Amino acid sequence: MKKTLIFAFLISILIFIYKKSFPQNERFFSINKNETFEALVEDIIEEKLIKIENSSQDQIYQKIKLLITSGSIKGRKIIIENNIFPSVTSKTYKVGDKVLVSYDKNQRNEDFFYIVDYVRREILIFLFIIFIFVAIIVAGKQGINSLIGMSLSFFVIFYFILPSILKGKNPILTTILGAMMIVPITFSISHGFNKKTLIAVVSTIITLVITGFLAFFSVEAAKLSGFSSEEANFVQILNKGIINIKDLLLAGIIISLLGILDDITISQSSIVFQLKKANPRLKLNDLYQKAMAVGKDHISALINTLVLVYTGTSLPILILFLNNSQTFTHIINYEIVAEEIIKTLMGSIGLILAVPITTFIASIFFLKK
Repeated sequence: MKKTLIFAFLISILIFIYKKSFPQNERFFSINKNETFEALVEDIIEEKLIKIENSSQDQIYQKIKLLITSGSIKGRKIIIENNIFPSVTSKTYKVGDKVLVSYDKNQRNEDFFYIVDYVRREILIFLFIIFIFVAIIVAGKQGINSLIGMSLSFFVIFYFILPSILKGKNPILTTILGAMMIVPITFSISHGFNKKTLIAVVSTIITLVITGFLAFFSVEAAKLSGFSSEEANFVQILNKGIINIKDLLLAGIIISLLGILDDITISQSSIVFQLKKANPRLKLNDLYQKAMAVGKDHISALINTLVLVYTGTSLPILILFLNNSQTFTHIINYEIVAEEIIKTLMGSIGLILAVPITTFIASIFFLKK
């Protein structure tokens, strides 16, 4: 009975994430808030190579018949022309493809439809189901608890943090309040309500506060505006300037820190507990030093992971700059690069600070016990 309830809960969370992650809301696709539909490619009426003005390359032109499968005109069949304008990222479609179609009015006030992108929902849901399956099979009960904790984190983010920011509330304060809800609840669900978890929660909050202040100082000193990405500009336009983009950047850094600190604080708390349990005669200094020896290995591994993750997400940008024969010292001055560097450094600093903070608190606590 218990397993059935847990399974039902996970399915309901999956549905919730699906609805929130893929909303049929035009503002996510069009600045003008025009309606966006899902459609099925029924037929390729015409396909040929066409010459592009002021370019030596040809481009594939398509006349496509589509069946609208969602929205106010569901069931309607339309014909559109694809790749009629020069584009570096031109795409060709085939029968059976599921696509997103945007609607607008042309200069003659006629209906104008154009393909925005593919519908990728099915593969994302499939991968998420595999993720749940692997987590449960490998980690068992702890895997289930972690999935529930993750679901609650999504709940706080989508139902508290994001709506509050959209209403114009301060992104930093809102995110900190959300973090105060996420940390104790998810830690307790994922790792059990015990002394080790309590130590991890306290250590995480302390580290988060310290790193948050440092991140604020760094963003101000580096004169980051938060507008290094197109998404930030869209957010500003869609919400008519009520959101402080620089504060939103800081809020993002704080949320990203949560995932890092969860891992390191729980690990260090458990290490101290196991060391003290194995040798009750250990003094404070010995207990702290032995736990720190393990923590340093953890630090080196995770720092390298952070650097590789952020570098991987920024590869197109880095290649673009390197192709322009610019020096490294010039490249790091661009906001889009500096922002990623600061995120990496904030994550690494928070990670490093969390180890001695958690180890010290845990050593005192378990030694007194």
